[in-house]
Amino acid sequence: MTRKAVVLLSGGLDSTTTLAIAKSQGFQPVTLSFDYGQRHRVELARAAKIARCLGAAEHRVLKIDLAALGGSALTADTPVPIGRSEAEMSAGIPSTYVPARNTIFLSFALALTEVIGAHDLFIGVNAVDYSGYPDCRPEYIAAFEKLANLATKAGVEGDSPFKIHTPLIDLTKAEIILQGLSLGVDYGLTHSCYAPDEQGVACGVCDSCLLRLKGFREAGAKDPVAYRDAGGPHPS
Repeated sequence: MTRKAVVLLSGGLDSTTTLAIAKSQGFQPVTLSFDYGQRHRVELARAAKIARCLGAAEHRVLKIDLAALGGSALTADTPVPIGRSEAEMSAGIPSTYVPARNTIFLSFALALTEVIGAHDLFIGVNAVDYSGYPDCRPEYIAAFEKLANLATKAGVEGDSPFKIHTPLIDLTKAEIILQGLSLGVDYGLTHSCYAPDEQGVACGVCDSCLLRLKGFREAGAKDPVAYRDAGGPHPS
């Protein structure tokens, strides 16, 4: 019998690959995106299209205002870092970290998982290729999974525990891309840039763009996304 699963879907490369993996494993995905005050809201339109193209059973968007809290270059009027080397990117937690974002997202996703009677939740966190974010680590996911089974009616009364799937957590960006391509993912649908222009064109020089471009180079594949500037410094 096909099992439902909630898949967190931002519209980016990692979450799209995660959705494809969930489908390949026989899950019926319900995708969940967040309009949280991010400056790169173009990703929401991409997420909706990706959900349709990859056959999600349902796609939901929740609106929450993390911009009201501030504290991140993704939600406040502060510059997004550009043109950084990989060494610079890995030196501490970057300004694009959104305080408690994955904890907030996973909490909503957990609630939806319980509501639809599912036990599986997918998130595309990665702890290998530039992981300055503390809420992308395996120990964090393990702790949240424990919380999920302690703090919900289904976790306490049910006979099947909640499982948080992190299929990308130990993969490099190139390995993620190759896996996605093997599953037929059209990466032209995705958006990874933190600082797109008004038309939604990726900048090519923010941390996310540089690492995405590096991943495609190392995978020996062409990134189908257009960039304003793909000639900036490349992390090695």
